[in-house]
Amino acid sequence: MSTQDHTTPSSDEPARLTIEGPIATITLNRPAAFNSINLSIAQKLEQLGAEVEANNAIRVLVIQGEGRAFSAGGDLQTIGAAAAADTIAPVVGELLKHYHAFIETIRRMPKIVLSSVHGSAAGAGMGLAFVTDLCIAAEDARFTPAYAKIGVSPDGGSTVGMVGTVGTRRALQLFLAEDSFSAQQAYDWGLVARVVPAAELKAATQKFAERLAQNPPAAISGTKSLVYQAAVTPVRQQLDAEEEKIIDAMHTDDFRVAVKKFTSKGK
Repeated sequence: MSTQDHTTPSSDEPARLTIEGPIATITLNRPAAFNSINLSIAQKLEQLGAEVEANNAIRVLVIQGEGRAFSAGGDLQTIGAAAAADTIAPVVGELLKHYHAFIETIRRMPKIVLSSVHGSAAGAGMGLAFVTDLCIAAEDARFTPAYAKIGVSPDGGSTVGMVGTVGTRRALQLFLAEDSFSAQQAYDWGLVARVVPAAELKAATQKFAERLAQNPPAAISGTKSLVYQAAVTPVRQQLDAEEEKIIDAMHTDDFRVAVKKFTSKGK
């Protein structure tokens, strides 16, 4: 397969997008700052997320971090300077406008989004790891809520991704009573799908993404949409949505080929 690299030659691009067949990868690229989220990376992520969403050939999006960490969360230098200048509302508001737009896009897009986590995932970085549809983590990954320690509440999709997975009591515990937790703990709580040795993370992520990409687009988009709306949708409305999605999928060539293959077995 050919690889399309949508980046400029400059190594200081805050995030990079590469596409190989049906799998796209966004790499957070501020390694010197442990991929902390500032305005430039938030704007770039919003742009790249929109590109991936609009590309119908992509079935899976992987999000990973360059360097020693997945992401240290919000850039405290930027936020600290805003606090000192009494410009928190406009500065943080502008940052979160773009970053939250990216979060909305990855939750909405009809593709499976897989975070691949190594090193530290803290604050909004932890939120990003768990707001994706699935997460694979290295054994040495550490997840650090971080918010309460600096006197703030969660942002960056942290509650969006975690509460529905672990429930309200566990979420309160994690945000308010845990300094950090391991990849194995995250796996036990259902936040991580697979834990692998650090040296195998890249290969395991590729293999997992390839497995996910085997699913036809209608199966991916319909399943993702139904799963996320199930908890907040009345039963009758959810059943109607299931009927609509499965009938739509049954009109695709993928379905016709699969059914023909299945029904021809044993003949």
